Amino acid sequence: MTKRAFLIFFAICCWYFPYAQELQAKFTVNPSRVNSTVDRRIFITLQNQLLNFVNNRKWTNDTYKSNEKIECNFLLNIDNIVETNVFKATLIVQSVRPVYGTAYKAAMVNFQDAEVLFKYIEFQPMEFNDNRVQGTDALSANLTAIIAYYAYTIIGLDYDSFYPKGGEPYFQKAFNIVNNAPEASKIAGWKLFDGLRNRYWLNENLVNAKYNLVHDVLYSYYRSGLDKLQASEVEGRSNILQSLTQLQAFNQENLNTMIVQFFMQSKQAELVSIFKKASAEEKSKVIQLLSKLDVSNAQRYKDELK
Repeated sequence: MTKRAFLIFFAICCWYFPYAQELQAKFTVNPSRVNSTVDRRIFITLQNQLLNFVNNRKWTNDTYKSNEKIECNFLLNIDNIVETNVFKATLIVQSVRPVYGTAYKAAMVNFQDAEVLFKYIEFQPMEFNDNRVQGTDALSANLTAIIAYYAYTIIGLDYDSFYPKGGEPYFQKAFNIVNNAPEASKIAGWKLFDGLRNRYWLNENLVNAKYNLVHDVLYSYYRSGLDKLQASEVEGRSNILQSLTQLQAFNQENLNTMIVQFFMQSKQAELVSIFKKASAEEKSKVIQLLSKLDVSNAQRYKDELK
């Protein structure tokens, strides 16, 4: 290796390694619902471009080690072709968080977004600018705006679980996307009147100062609860019960908020496992709480926590 080549290599390493990206994502584009006459190659290209967009973009100013990256999964189901190069899709977003001292990974995000409308021409650049969310073409910009919105939300929730209100800067970045979202005919999910369970309402619940208690619950559930279970199962379980008590108090004061349902998503098996060994008194308390917080699974809690 020549001296010049070595210096270039060294400079690249110095630039790259201190700024390791935050997300370790898997991205799948599933076109199985689309007419078989459509060239499937375009969806493979789209999948690869989206994977690079999520994993190779720097989303924060913080330094992440490889083992600190947030594991997440994006599944883009192409529902139909609206017109040439314009697609309607459903996006499933998931992320997990490791639990201290164990191999267990707790679900943080498990959400389905059925309002993904976008324009894509094979090999078009995947561009996103926080200062120009709408880009030059609303339908083309909508896909990267949605992915960026969920990337910031995933990162914000992860920070919230490690530091009190640690996710605020990233919820604000997602808020900026909501406020400046692409606008075009049939684009949906960004406005308060687009439904009760959409991108607008999730972000509104996360940035609304009236709902600050939710961030305390997130932190206490994961950091004071799950992370304590290995060292002291009794203390960790007690802290989780306290977190659920706080969440139910919030739920009573703020009926039908999206964030409660969002938090409880995919928690059934986890909570049953945690409270299986609890005292009869704790089981009784947690069944009462969960029957109100997660109504659709109330019978499961009663049956499995007898």
